[in-house]
Amino acid sequence: MAPGTDSAVTFEEAREFARAHGYPVLLKAVAGGGGKGMRRVDREADLESAHRNASSEAASAFGNSAMYVEKLIERPRHIEIQVLGDRHGNMVNLGERECSIQRRHQKSDRRVPVAADGAASGNARRHGEAAVKAARAAGYYNAGTVEFLVDADRRYFLK
Repeated sequence: MAPGTDSAVTFEEAREFARAHGYPVLLKAVAGGGGKGMRRVDREADLESAHRNASSEAASAFGNSAMYVEKLIERPRHIEIQVLGDRHGNMVNLGERECSIQRRHQKSDRRVPVAADGAASGNARRHGEAAVKAARAAGYYNAGTVEFLVDADRRYFLK
């Protein structure tokens, strides 16, 4: 899994994270979505202003200025697994779909099956198992979606 923080960080904590894990990093709004309050940072000189601007945008959009930081995956693939479960503990995954084609951080195309380029095809079974495990751990029953961000360069892998 790509390195990232489990909770909100201050600017100083974001700088420590980036120094430890290297640039580029991604600042993300804790309460965010749709790319609001999100900034790519390629070098330390830009981190402070990016943190300030992303926090301000997050506060305006979501009423919460808190930020996460994570190592940026430069060639990501957005893979989704749909799950279906019932109140009796039965849970299945319905396979992968590719959702990497996006505009403004919103999916604009979904494709099935996922292109088999090694990174995705080698993880299809593990993604399905992880999706079912996550849904069960959450006590989920119904139809739902578990999303994965896969590094096409294979630096980070699902654990």
